[in-house]
Amino acid sequence: MRRIDAIAIMVTFFVFGGVAFFAFRAYGFDVTNAGVWSQVVLVGVLLAWISTYVFRAVTQTMTYNQQLDDYKKAVLTKQLEEMSPEDRETLLAQVEMEKQLSNNVVKDE
Repeated sequence: MRRIDAIAIMVTFFVFGGVAFFAFRAYGFDVTNAGVWSQVVLVGVLLAWISTYVFRAVTQTMTYNQQLDDYKKAVLTKQLEEMSPEDRETLLAQVEMEKQLSNNVVKDE
């Protein structure tokens, strides 16, 4: 995130707080109650926003993780395209052998 993006988010957050305050005032709340309820709304919005970040961090669906996965897939695809047919067959045979070995280990346990 760039610095200007962070500043824009901060300004938007504070503007939203002001709008919420004046909306509560227009709805009939006194100054104190409008201030309290606008803060409740702001904290709720902030917690919801933070929870989306935590969810993306836990499920590893953040932008960096997605870019890294895409890069790894692109590298592997390019390597596979550059392999000769004989090398591909050898690789597939090795993968099948490893699958069978891992299945045997799991069955033995």
